Amino acid sequence: MARKVQRPPVPPAYLQRIRAVLLALPEVHEEPAWVGVRWRVRGNTVAHVFGGEDQLFRVTFRGEPDEVSAFQHLGDPYFRGGWGENVIGMTIDDSTDWDELAELLTDSYCLQAPPTLAALVERPHH
Repeated sequence: MARKVQRPPVPPAYLQRIRAVLLALPEVHEEPAWVGVRWRVRGNTVAHVFGGEDQLFRVTFRGEPDEVSAFQHLGDPYFRGGWGENVIGMTIDDSTDWDELAELLTDSYCLQAPPTLAALVERPHH
């Protein structure tokens, strides 16, 4: 019988960086996911971070359809989620551009939140 490969827990430093962005947004809450941790606003998932069986860490979030295609073609560290039309993923490690990820997570929130909540968020790059 094959031994099941364990998924590593997400390093606390990575969780802290993601929490700092997402928990500052209106009505976001954190909860355990089927694996890893996810953040939601009114029932919609904004982001999900987890360790993979390959021992790499990934965060998934939502993007505009044209962004999904663009990120998919950029390649590593980006990938297209295997579910949903607007899911973008990114492998994260100690060399991650955390400022860029913060912008992407904020954009994901604005796509997933009701317009009244999204309107409360400052997005300097928009």
